[in-house]
Amino acid sequence: MQHGMLALVFLSMGAAPVGVFLQLRRMSLTGDAMAHAILPGAALGYLVAGLSLPAMTLGGMVAGLTVAVTAGLVARRSALREDSSLAAFYLLSLALGVMLISARGNNVDLLHVLFGNVLALEVETLLFVVFTGVLTVVLMVLLRRPLVLDSFDPDFLKGISRWGGAAHAVFMALMVLNLVAGFHAMGTLLSVGLMVLPAATVRLWVTSLTALLVGSVLLAMGASIAGLAASFVFDWPTSPLIVVVLGTAYVVSMLVAPQGAVRYQLASRHHLEN
Repeated sequence: MQHGMLALVFLSMGAAPVGVFLQLRRMSLTGDAMAHAILPGAALGYLVAGLSLPAMTLGGMVAGLTVAVTAGLVARRSALREDSSLAAFYLLSLALGVMLISARGNNVDLLHVLFGNVLALEVETLLFVVFTGVLTVVLMVLLRRPLVLDSFDPDFLKGISRWGGAAHAVFMALMVLNLVAGFHAMGTLLSVGLMVLPAATVRLWVTSLTALLVGSVLLAMGASIAGLAASFVFDWPTSPLIVVVLGTAYVVSMLVAPQGAVRYQLASRHHLEN
């Protein structure tokens, strides 16, 4: 439980800010696609070395970056848009990864890879998650201005600075790294929940980028701890419970938050009537 809580805290530190910039770039579904894209690489690492942290991490990183780069190249050299090519590649990756794991492993191995097991983290995996969270925070602080400009006006950033391409490359690498770290704890199907849902929920309450970043991290941490505690009390799976807590917060916020569906529509109607 202690290792699981520590891992979830550092996962929240890294994944939630990445999710904020995914939302600013209108790439939230890209995060979901990339979470599936890492599966065949992790599966190959599993086939070669079993449940080995270095092998599965390296395989997941290579697979995720390969899908991201390939989808971009296909979009530039064909009539397909990047979202269409990314959807095709991530579906192929997901199917290939499940087949590879099923070929050698059993149902327990498959469930472990797809849904994770945050209560069975080894020390090496915990250290990797901690390293990922700290590295993400440091790079986000150092590259905050280029990342913000690249999110809103990438052409302007390219015109005034050499950091445009570098900022985008670093951001994509951080996204894949956090998904790989989340994969070890929450599985490939649910790790993206800790990245996307906090940003989407807090955005309904705040308009400041700083408040959005801080609020997303705090919500991710709070939901993770609540889900972990509930899983201990009720003996339910941890990763799905965390996503359910985050999803519940999102639904409630959609109903009562200032930027939610209900109050936003009422405010717009009142404005038109005036």
